[in-house]
Amino acid sequence: MMSILRWIGVFIQDQVLGMKWLHQLVETMLERVGIDTASMIGGSLHFFIYDVIKIFTLLSVLIFTISYIQSFFPPERTRRILGRFQGITANTLAALLGTVTPFCSCSSIPLFIGFTSAGLPLGVTFSFLISSPLVDLGSLILLTSIFGGSIAIAYVVVGLVLAIIGGTVIEKLRLGHHIEQFVMDIPFADHETSIPTKRERLLYAKEQMVATVKKVTLYIFIGVGIGAFIHNVIPETFIQSVLGTNNAFSVVIATLLGIPMYADIFGTIPIAEALYAKGVGLGTILSFMMAVTALSLPSLIMLRKVVKPKLLTLFIFIITIGIIIIGYLFNALQFLFV
Repeated sequence: MMSILRWIGVFIQDQVLGMKWLHQLVETMLERVGIDTASMIGGSLHFFIYDVIKIFTLLSVLIFTISYIQSFFPPERTRRILGRFQGITANTLAALLGTVTPFCSCSSIPLFIGFTSAGLPLGVTFSFLISSPLVDLGSLILLTSIFGGSIAIAYVVVGLVLAIIGGTVIEKLRLGHHIEQFVMDIPFADHETSIPTKRERLLYAKEQMVATVKKVTLYIFIGVGIGAFIHNVIPETFIQSVLGTNNAFSVVIATLLGIPMYADIFGTIPIAEALYAKGVGLGTILSFMMAVTALSLPSLIMLRKVVKPKLLTLFIFIITIGIIIIGYLFNALQFLFV
């Protein structure tokens, strides 16, 4: 019985999520048209085609499923749920609810404004703001398809912990007066909405899937392109010298490199995959991914319009330090996951 379950698990990991059949199919097709996949150009082309098809396929299914689930948690209902709890319980719930909401930090900020104007505690709204772009069901599935279930689950757990701790610290410091006044002056209409029918939920999921895929297409192509370049062009010795475990500052460098970039979790995964193949430490890779998704420069610029400089600086400091600590911790404990 255990052997059957193990076989099913491996099949799902390799063929359903990892799509190894697609990897072989792309390789066969390229070789039939005379492209050597062992060459630099052929290998890059193989990486690009395989990853693009795999990510878009998984992404479409995941966004549809997640959006259907999200239809049960409109902003008004989410606010009412969060309003029933206090303290770390509320922060934890906010972080968990962030996993079924928008997939990039810029999309999360309007909801952050709505929750804040509705009177939710500042720390709770920040736990949501951190978690929403950082952790979602899509990241769990896509990370599982590349790195395996244990690493994917570990990423989700540390992302949630960072969101909970970050929100809790901000709440304890009582910085509510550092929210821009226009946010507090926004009227919040707390009204009951009609319950969508199943058909309406499916239509909403389809619309969200199409809209999200369109929004992230460019970033996926860029991410896969960078991943293909790293995987087949940049020498492993160079990658190791900059981001390898022998460099004591690799986690800090990866975090700082990630902040100026703008992408969601789907755009960072191909880069992470290529770095992992080059022997970069797990913690260094996680730090890079977290910095890109939680601290992207465009989202920080948007957030500055909502919060005052002191609160923004504290937010950046807390998240940056948290990401760096997580990176070094996972580099030290990588043997438990690989």
